[in-house]
This record gives sequence, C-alpha cells and structure tokens, in this order.
Amino acid sequence: MRSLASALRLLHAACLLTGPALAFHRHRADAGTRLSRALERLGPAYIKLGQMLATRPDIVGVEMARSLEHLQDRLPPFSESQARAEIARAFGKPVEALFSSFGAPLAAASIAQVHPAWTSDNPPVHVAVKILRPHVREDFARDLEALALFARVSEHLSAEARRLRLAAVVQTLRESVALELDLRMEAAAASELYERTRGEEQFRVPHIDWSRTAQTVLTSEWIEGISVRDAGALAAAGRDPKAVAVLVMRSFLTQALRDGFFHADMHPGNLFIDHHGRLAAVDFGIMGRLDTGMRRFMAGTLAGFLQRNYRKVAELHYEFSFVPAHHPVETFAQALRAIGEPIFGRSARDVSIARLLAQLFETTRRFDMQAQPQLVLLQKTMVVVEGVCRGLDPDFDIWEAARPVAEKWVAANMGPEAALTRAGETFGALGKLAQDLPQLVKNAEELSQMVAEGGVRLHPDTARAIAAEQERQSRPWRAAVVILAFAVAVILLLLARHG
Repeated sequence: MRSLASALRLLHAACLLTGPALAFHRHRADAGTRLSRALERLGPAYIKLGQMLATRPDIVGVEMARSLEHLQDRLPPFSESQARAEIARAFGKPVEALFSSFGAPLAAASIAQVHPAWTSDNPPVHVAVKILRPHVREDFARDLEALALFARVSEHLSAEARRLRLAAVVQTLRESVALELDLRMEAAAASELYERTRGEEQFRVPHIDWSRTAQTVLTSEWIEGISVRDAGALAAAGRDPKAVAVLVMRSFLTQALRDGFFHADMHPGNLFIDHHGRLAAVDFGIMGRLDTGMRRFMAGTLAGFLQRNYRKVAELHYEFSFVPAHHPVETFAQALRAIGEPIFGRSARDVSIARLLAQLFETTRRFDMQAQPQLVLLQKTMVVVEGVCRGLDPDFDIWEAARPVAEKWVAANMGPEAALTRAGETFGALGKLAQDLPQLVKNAEELSQMVAEGGVRLHPDTARAIAAEQERQSRPWRAAVVILAFAVAVILLLLARHG
C-alpha cells in the first residue's frame, strides 16, 4: 500500500510539472508557491527536481523560478539537538570534544543541512559542518520504491517504456543515491577537486577536515562569500555580475575539459564569490567525469559549432562510432547545420542551451546515436550552469563564454603540438620495444624449440593466470551494460525536468 500511495504522489507531481496543469497555472501569482510546497512535501527526490527548475526562469517563468529558489538551501531545518545527537553517534564522543563552538543551522537542503562551528584545536578553525537529515535514507527509499512500481507498470503498458528499460533505470538510480548519501564519498570528491584546482587564482574549493568527517557528517573549511544568486549584493561589493557569469561558465568548462572531473550540481545555493573575487563552490555530492576521448569529442564539437564547421562535428561523431556508418556523413552534417545555424545572428537572450540540447537529442536519436553516459551528465550540468549565468546576466552568451576554453583545449590537445607529443610517445614506445627485442627473440626461439619437442605445456599457475586475464578483459563489457543503464536514467531525468 505504501508503494501505491507513493506512486500516486509521483503521478500527482508529474501532473503538476508537465502538461496543461503547468501551462494553466504558470501565470497564477501563487502557482510557484503551491508547486514549491508540493515538492517539499513529496520528499528529497522531488526537491532536487525543484532545484533544477529554479535555475530555469526561461522555461518555467520568473515568478515560479523565484518561488522554487528556497528549495536550494532554505528548507525547514531539523533541530540542533538532532544535529548534535547525530555527531555524537558518528564519532562516539560529544560535540564539545570536537568543536569549541557549534552554531544553529544556516542552510538546509533536501539531503543535509550546514552548521557553522569552530574546532576544538588550538587555535580553533572556522568550519562548516554538514549533517545528513534524519531518516533521509528512508525517504529516498520510499521515493525509489514508488518509482520502481511506476516503472514496472509503465513497462507492462508501454513499448517505449520497455525500450528505455525503466526498471533497470530505477535500480541504477538506487545505487547512485546510495553513494550520495555517504558523506565520506562527497569528502573524497571535494578533496580531489581541491587538489586539481588549488593553484587557480579564480576558483576555490574548501579543504576537508578528515578527522571530523564520517558517513553522516562532513566537516570542511568555512567559506565566506556572496551567493551568485544575489546580483545586487555582488554589484554593491564591486563585483560585476556579468563577469561573474562568465567566470562560472568558464570554471565549469575548464574542470570538464582540462581535468575531466567537474562539479555537477552547480545551482546558485552552491556557488559564492569570496572577498578575493574567487568563485567558491560547495556541496560535492554529484560529480562528473570525462575520459580523454570524451573531452576530445566535447571540445571538438564545441569548437566545430563555434566555427560553423558542421562537417567537422559530424566526422567526430563517426570517428567515435557514435553514429552508425550506414548513415551518410553529409546527411548528418546537414542535420547539425539545422541545429547550429539558427543560433548565429540571434541575440543571446533568444538562444537557450536547454532547447538546443533537446533538439540535439532528437536529431541524434533519428540517426540511431546511443546516449553517452559521460556526456549526458555534462549536458545536464551545462543546462543548470546556463541558468545560473542568465540569472546574473539576462543577455549571457554561452557560446562566447565557452569559446576561449574550447579553442585553448583544442589547440593544446588536437593541434600540431599535440600531434608532436603523441609522436614522441610513440617513438618512446618504439625505443622500449627495441630495447626488449633481444629478449623477445630469445623467447621466440625457446617457444619454437618447445613446439618442436611435442607442443607447449603450461604450468597450472600459468593457465590460471591466463584464465584470470580473460576474465579481467571481459569486465568492461559488463560495465558497459551498467553504464548504458545510467545514461538512460539521466536522460529520463532531463526529459522529466524539461518536459
């Protein structure tokens, strides 16, 4: 019965967010407030959806977006006594043994809330203490149970739902949520991003206090700054909101292209400008990764669109085997031109990356292109980042902001210098082969002698080692199945959020 009740609540939420109900209520003054309250009551999974919509006034309207903003970090907090009890459970000692001062919650979101504190060290250190909400695991489990029931019913009734493998998608979501609800994993992500970006002058990540971090508690350096949602406060502090918008976009793209590791939850509640003018990010529960090949594809695609070289973009898709070879490359390039050309010659205010991506998804589906899981999360994050930037600058031009980052990466990794570097690596490998050649010849002679004497006999340990290697090489194919399911999950989330 709980599953049925939760599924009915899920259906009600879908009606609120899509279809005629949203169109009818969009212009009502209290529509955003009612939707915000409904999502808050439905639980953490739906609150995350509201956070996404709050960054897109161009999609849901300015008034509704403003009504949803509080879902990012201004939900009702749980009590300080509950927070203290959780810290005591996590570390087996009272709060006073860890912190000389522990304040009331300053920010509360769907999964956790943050308290200001000073450590018990000498001298004390100002820190932020993030604590999971009580029963949040049970709440997510309830939501996922409802989604699982919805998926099973949908697959029974709809061929399209069976094609999308909704039940497998929900299972993948269940596994990813389990990671997000372990704050040690978030601490590790923050630590890695800190190491990758600590030399930068315009981007800052708080460092982690590992001695005061556990599964349900994360302690990090305190960040003092102005939220990027407050353009007026930024301007009053002498910070140009338009320049901040460019900084946000370029920081995101730099992380994605240069490092292949990026903050994938960049809503305004997680971004601040500190007193040095640096962009400071918090909340690292959702991170994205791009391998070298995907970075090359992304940068080449961006650069190709910027240069209006649609043939180049099309060839990249074929080079990476994203589009089956039976589709003519000229036809695919023509379809890409239909996406790209309407962008040029129009004002930045009239161009939405969200709508562009929706058109791109439709085009690639027509050409049988399977979704790439690494890129789907990247595209979802880009939609959120664009929403943040447009909140700072309504005329924000995402393409001009992206141009120097994309072109710099392409020049460094796909130009003549990069070719020389790869050639050097190849010559180095050939040199190593030349050094090993005498031993290889000797091994070949011994093998030939063994064959002449009646065949090759393998020691049992050697046979087991070969079998283990075969097993190891088969694992990527299994992993590919899991990754594909995750890609479909993210696509469904995008469709739900922009449906």
